[in-house]
Amino acid sequence: QVQLVESGGGSVQAGDSLRLSCAASGRTFDTYAMAWFRQAPGKEHEFVAGITGSGLSTDYADSVKGRFTVSRDNAKAMVYLQMNSLRPEDTAVYYCATDNDPYGRHQAHLRLKLYTYWGQGTQVTVSS
Repeated sequence: QVQLVESGGGSVQAGDSLRLSCAASGRTFDTYAMAWFRQAPGKEHEFVAGITGSGLSTDYADSVKGRFTVSRDNAKAMVYLQMNSLRPEDTAVYYCATDNDPYGRHQAHLRLKLYTYWGQGTQVTVSS
């Protein structure tokens, strides 16, 4: 059973930084892509960032490009989201997710993948 557990959320001021972590368990970690999504109140789920199993390729939503960095430590089965220069519009529940497509054989584009497994989410609140 794949399990994803996020941590690191909190309340910060605009311009501050936060680092989210996601611990994965239940299967081989480095075979699968990982992604971060977010959902703000009254809005749809939004792709934030993704990273391939090898960690060699990443993808970012335009709204976070240049401010957020996704990374992974396959030895620890962890994925991270470093968030800098936070803005009030970044306020949301952030979710870690992974797919069921080993090595991206069926869909290589990180933002187009079907993410099957999700964590419980961690709240990020940015005040102005």
